[in-house]
Amino acid sequence: MKPLDISRRSFFQSSLASSALLGKAIAAGAQGTPEQPHPSGSATASSATMVNVPFSSRTPSLGLIGVGGRGTNLLQNLLAADVTIKAICDVVKEKAQHAAGLVEKAGQKAPALYTDGEHAFEQLASRDDLDLIVVATPWSWHTTMAVAAMTNGKHVAVEVPAATTVDECWTLVDTSEKTRRHCIMLENCAYGYNETLVLNMIRAGIFGDLLYGSGGYIHDLREELFSNAGEGLWRRTVHTQRNGNLYPTHGLGPVANYMSINRGDRFDYLVSMSTPHHGLEKYREEHINKSDPKWKESYVTGDMNMSLIKTVKGLTINLQHDTVNPHPYDRLNQIAGTKAVFQDYPPRLYVDGQEGKEEWASIDKYKEQFEHPLWKEEGEIARKIGGHGGMDFIMCYRLIECMRRGLPPDMDVYDAASWSAPAPLSQNSVAQRSAPYEFPDFTRGHWQDRQGSAIGKA
Repeated sequence: MKPLDISRRSFFQSSLASSALLGKAIAAGAQGTPEQPHPSGSATASSATMVNVPFSSRTPSLGLIGVGGRGTNLLQNLLAADVTIKAICDVVKEKAQHAAGLVEKAGQKAPALYTDGEHAFEQLASRDDLDLIVVATPWSWHTTMAVAAMTNGKHVAVEVPAATTVDECWTLVDTSEKTRRHCIMLENCAYGYNETLVLNMIRAGIFGDLLYGSGGYIHDLREELFSNAGEGLWRRTVHTQRNGNLYPTHGLGPVANYMSINRGDRFDYLVSMSTPHHGLEKYREEHINKSDPKWKESYVTGDMNMSLIKTVKGLTINLQHDTVNPHPYDRLNQIAGTKAVFQDYPPRLYVDGQEGKEEWASIDKYKEQFEHPLWKEEGEIARKIGGHGGMDFIMCYRLIECMRRGLPPDMDVYDAASWSAPAPLSQNSVAQRSAPYEFPDFTRGHWQDRQGSAIGKA
């Protein structure tokens, strides 16, 4: 990836110059053996809620844990948002050094590097000059590193999913409440142009009363999964361990925002089923030499997982996952109400009474009125920098802006837990013949105290 030598400030300077049984267990392993729910699920827990808790108003100093492909992309977007990077950690020294070079190229002092083993992140977390730690490592480390950041007095922004078991979800909630530090999951898709546009239309009543939605992660990752570098070193292994919806948050996060989840409604229960697993086996047969150790692997994850979520208020969500078969990229991104329905990939809209009878229409005519302020004000630089069409910059910019202005984060630890929980819950449901499994109320009842959707104005 070519480094981007650009910041928000320099960009605008140059622009101006140029112008059935609700189970409460979680899955453990491929067979979905139930565990006991975390004891913190009790509503009598003494820690105060982190709902609507603002950041202290200050420009944050950051540390990054993990600067592979995704971490480097986040670093570039954070540098473009004009934040100070003081420390970088990665088990691969060369990656940390490359990231440090990007920081220096942006005109900052060389950050401290932590590269001495898997637990070097603990030294970074213990520094006393960091406000926020960003975690972009393999999934299995997310909760451990987030907890280390919070217990050392730092806010943490962690890549998706934030947790892989319900117990880990509760650990994040407990730690955030105990330490009074925020745990934000870096769900970039919640900040996409279409997603925020539709969110504003829902807020304005265009869709009427919401009824159902769909989200998914359908992305052909076969080549990447079998790579001998990057995510290929660890992500394929998960397919030998768990059968369920492995990666729910990209599709689920935007729909959760549409439906005001944890802000007037919450997820109630989930049912799930998976197809047989053929994709990885067939790809291996056609592309991998028989002498490769990958032939010793046995895959258990069904190629397509389909999960249904019911909310307390009765809304439904169809959640899908398939990363091992040929298919155009698709996050589904559907939302429907009594007055309108939106369906993405490609984006299209039907509003009751519109011209054209029962035919889809373009969303273009709604853009001028309902384009989100973040995209109106920051969209040009976001598209210039790139990162999934600009959503990465919008996400990073908004998080840093909330910290600078002393605002609550758009999405908090309760969202991180709720959006991550379908992975383990789907494992249990699949293992138990699609039995329904209940979502814990991670907010401990506070979902009823606040109204409206996340993603505030700039």
